[in-house]
Amino acid sequence: MAGLTKLINVSQSIKVCCAALGKLQNTTRSFASLLRFQQNVHGQYGAIALSLTGRNISTSQPKNNNLMQFFDDPKNWPENEVKVGRAWKLDELRIKSNKELHQFWYVLLKERNMLLTMEHECNEKMELFPSPERLDKVKISMTNLETVVRERNKAYHLLETGETGERPQRLVANNLGIRYMYKSVEHVLPPFMNVRWIKTRSIGYGGRAVRKFLLKYREKLYNEKRKAKNRSRNEVMMLLRRNPNMDVELLRSKFPNVNIDKLIESDKIRGHYVPKV
Repeated sequence: MAGLTKLINVSQSIKVCCAALGKLQNTTRSFASLLRFQQNVHGQYGAIALSLTGRNISTSQPKNNNLMQFFDDPKNWPENEVKVGRAWKLDELRIKSNKELHQFWYVLLKERNMLLTMEHECNEKMELFPSPERLDKVKISMTNLETVVRERNKAYHLLETGETGERPQRLVANNLGIRYMYKSVEHVLPPFMNVRWIKTRSIGYGGRAVRKFLLKYREKLYNEKRKAKNRSRNEVMMLLRRNPNMDVELLRSKFPNVNIDKLIESDKIRGHYVPKV
């Protein structure tokens, strides 16, 4: 009887294993059929119809789903100039929705990649890159788009939290005593536990050589500022000498650092003519 009971238990275990193996085979066949279905859909329509998140991923058209997307239209290759529009302005981008800005960013990114590829290829072939200003217009458009998105993020965070949401900045000094704006970033270790950070800042900048360097550095900054102011003053002086009836308000708006009233009263703006009494 004991041997018969063991035989029955073994047979039942074999049946359970066979049932589990059958389920596993069915699951494998279902998964294989699912993969074949995805491959067929991807080959016909150029997009994956099924995904784990339930979202459809849109791609380029099947006829354009190749490396030629990184190159310009072949009809523009022999041309020396390609007619394009101007860059997008801030006022034009501010009236767009967030969805449109998000889509437009990837359009500009794709255009920039294409232009960079064409520029590199033209340099390799030692040929002229047609209309290189296209790359500048795309970069200006992307910069303006980032500015608009940053403005909206600031407005949202100010409304919700009362803060801008930007990384905090503070004025700090390096080892040579030169001040600069430092953007705070996250670190794994706090400052008092970071030995490497402490060693790099333990030198200080209180020595005689550093004080002499700071004196020369401030003198250089002062001379640059003084020369820029003198250049602006001389430019205003030449404009008034050549055009005595020039709009003074326009000069004040363009050259705010120049004392226009004092310059008008001086004799330096008088040209080679005899003033009427």
